[in-house]
This record gives sequence, C-alpha cells and structure tokens, in this order.
Amino acid sequence: MSTTEAPARSAFRVYPIPPATLAGIRLAGRDQFGHQLVPIVDDGGSPLRCCLRRSTPGEVIYLIAYSPFSRPGPYAEIGPVFVHASACPGYTENDMYPAGYRDWPPMIFRPYRYDPKLDCDAIAYDAIKMGDGVVGESLIASMFADPTINFIHTRNVNAGCFMFTITCAGRRPER
Repeated sequence: MSTTEAPARSAFRVYPIPPATLAGIRLAGRDQFGHQLVPIVDDGGSPLRCCLRRSTPGEVIYLIAYSPFSRPGPYAEIGPVFVHASACPGYTENDMYPAGYRDWPPMIFRPYRYDPKLDCDAIAYDAIKMGDGVVGESLIASMFADPTINFIHTRNVNAGCFMFTITCAGRRPER
C-alpha cells in the first residue's frame, strides 16, 4: 500500500468546497457573506480549498469567507479560505488523504456528532485530535470507529481555518 492510500478499514471520503458553491460565488462576484471578490496574484503556498493543494507562485486566487455548514447553528463557523479565482479541476481523489496536504503542518481533526437537544451536529470535544498527513488516515479511522461521529472538519492549527471535510463512507454527512 502506498502512503497516499487510505487503509481499507478507514473507508472515508474527503471533500473540498463544493464546485457548484464556488461557481455560484464566482458568478456573483461576491462570497456567500457579501464580500466582493478581489483577485490576488499569489506568492505560492496558500492552501487552496477547491483542489486541496498549495498554490504555486503566480496563480490568481481569491480569499473568501466560507462556512462548511449547510444550515445555521451555533457551530456553523465562518472563516477565511483561499480558492482559485477561476474554475479548476477540483479534488477528485476523495477516497484518500489529500496528497497536497500530506506534508502540511499538523492540523486539528474536529469531529461532529448529532446533538438532539440542539438539533444539529455539534463538536465532539472528547474526540478531537491533532496530527499531520502522515498519521491522518489513522486519526480518521480512530474517530470513525465511534459510530456517533458523523463527519470531521480539518482545520489549520495556526489560523483555525477550515481545510476540508471528511465523511465515513456510508454514513450520512451534516444534517
């Protein structure tokens, strides 16, 4: 097994910001929170949430406000993320940890489980883990060993920004 393949026992799916969401933002010229899109010629190294890799010098990107949640709630955070200014191929290797982030500094793996009192998915504080891409699959597998975990968001340790969503194959994502 190569170091980029997920072990069979951890059958998970990785998702960037949905391409349809980004197409709507680009078409509107504003992010979902009303901020005007401003093209940035990047120096390289910015974590792109559209294709889950680092930008290269000279790429034109946007910094947008984004929430990975589909409905409002107390855990529906909004934060800054980098995306390509134009449509890109996206991220299609959904069954493995993103190769473009494998050597990224440690990230927070923040799991969510349904809370019936709040009628939303809430942070599973007891299951939060931190690690880099080398141990990513094992962290994901250990979290999804708990059947109450519905999905995981990865976040940048330094800035706290959303990186990507992970779901367990066959388990429902956010409500």
